[in-house]
Amino acid sequence: MEWEAGEKEVKAAGAELLPGGRRGLRIHGWEIESNNRSCLTSLNLQSWEEKLETSHLPEMIFGDSSLVLKHLSSGIKVHFNAFDALVGWKKEPLPPVEVPAAAQWKFRSNLFEQIILDYDYTFTTPYSGSETVEVNPYIFCSICICFEGNNCLKWDDCEEQINVVALTSKEPILFYDEVILYEDELADNGVSLLTVKVRVTPSYWFLLLRFWLRVDGVLMRLRDTRVVCNFSEKTKPVILRDVSWRETTFKALASKGYPSDSASYNDPNVISQRLPIILHKTQKLKIPDSL
Repeated sequence: MEWEAGEKEVKAAGAELLPGGRRGLRIHGWEIESNNRSCLTSLNLQSWEEKLETSHLPEMIFGDSSLVLKHLSSGIKVHFNAFDALVGWKKEPLPPVEVPAAAQWKFRSNLFEQIILDYDYTFTTPYSGSETVEVNPYIFCSICICFEGNNCLKWDDCEEQINVVALTSKEPILFYDEVILYEDELADNGVSLLTVKVRVTPSYWFLLLRFWLRVDGVLMRLRDTRVVCNFSEKTKPVILRDVSWRETTFKALASKGYPSDSASYNDPNVISQRLPIILHKTQKLKIPDSL
């Protein structure tokens, strides 16, 4: 459990809470805001199906929930939302994961009773966040052209690593929140969950975007994106991102002597190190010289 500092400590760190009942704060030129909203209504859900060109969506989509981190002087905005994550799911055509019951579904005698697994019903997404630049309308127009289509903001692979030790220092936590973006119980065959957590201290902000999948008796998949920005007096912020993908099957875990029952794998924090790394990369946000 993460505990936030009181308003007195927030002010002592040179920060201020957001006004008007908004959840978040401003600190060292950053405005950080989280929004936890209710699930999409049926009408909004239909609109999303049309935009995403699919009739398959997670059971619970928190479409108006978000985490937004905006650098006020440059207009750089790193943000997280369910729609962009599902766009990523649509673009990454992973084969559907078969659950044990799938064999029975496929061989039902009545053709009309068959359930065809022809899409990734786990809603696995490669989404690592969204980044844009909100340009001041009074700035010279050539800068506006530069940002058309967000061509100037991108992530470059780098050798720098996130300093994990520094993140464990005993600093007061000025702001903390967790935002659920979408969730599905896979017809009682497991869990598919996308969340983002943020932590702000006097010297940095840090977030974890996590996609957690457990298909009972079949496999587990963990896609983590960690992003950190240390506060400094520089005009341009330095933003590092660490992306990892871990995955294994229940069968592979059992062969190593680990439990094979689903009840042993409710917390991805506990078992993440048991999952082999499929992909890992570190990146730095490339910021245009014009900012």
